[in-house]
Parts: sequence; structure tokens; C-alpha cells
Amino acid sequence: QAQLVESGGGSVQVGGSLRLSCTASGRAFSNTAMAWFRQASGKEREFVAAVTWVISRTFYEDSVKGRFTIPGDTAGNTNTLYLQMNSLKPDDTALYYCAARTVYANAVFTTPLAYNFWGQGTQVTVSS
Repeated sequence: QAQLVESGGGSVQVGGSLRLSCTASGRAFSNTAMAWFRQASGKEREFVAAVTWVISRTFYEDSVKGRFTIPGDTAGNTNTLYLQMNSLKPDDTALYYCAARTVYANAVFTTPLAYNFWGQGTQVTVSS
């Protein structure tokens, strides 16, 4: 049974940084794309950032552009995903989910429906 496991969440002050990790484990499967979503208390799940390995492209939600990055070689290890989060704001407080897509991909996807594996989430709390 394949699964995604997130780590790296925590509590930081405004302006701080965190690095989230997501690792696929279990049966071997080939990810074509991975993404981060987040869900704040009382709100719907929203897209944060994604990478589609086969075309080596990343995409970010507007509010995190310039602050969050998916580091490393996007055509490299497709079973591990990172999210470097800098200049964190209270609005970034949420449960962050990792998602993976194992079917054909020719674009970067921002909808949760495009991903067929999900992690349990890791909490990020930013305080002022």
C-alpha cells in the first residue's frame, strides 16, 4: 500500500521559515506530479504549489510566490517533495497536505481532483 508521509511542520513566528518534506513509501509507484495543498480551520482546502516531474515545471499560488519554493532538481527524485517556506505570515497557518499523481501528466495541476494519493497532513502555525 503506497502512502505519503509529510513532516517538517511546526510553530514559528512571523517572518520565520520552515521546510516541509513529503516522502512516498510502500509499494513502488511512479509519480508524474506532486503538490502541496493547505486547509486552514473552517476553510476549504486550497492549492499552494505543485511540480510536474515529466515536464520539469512548477507552479505556485499567488499569495506564496516569492516566499515558497519547491527546491531541488524537479526532474530528480520523484518520490520526495519539499516545500521551503520563507517569510511566513499568520495567514499561512494551516494543515499542509502532500498529494501525488500517478497517471499521465502534461501540465501542472492545481485542483485536488488531479491527484490520487494524499498524505495525512502536517500542521504549520505562524504566530505574530
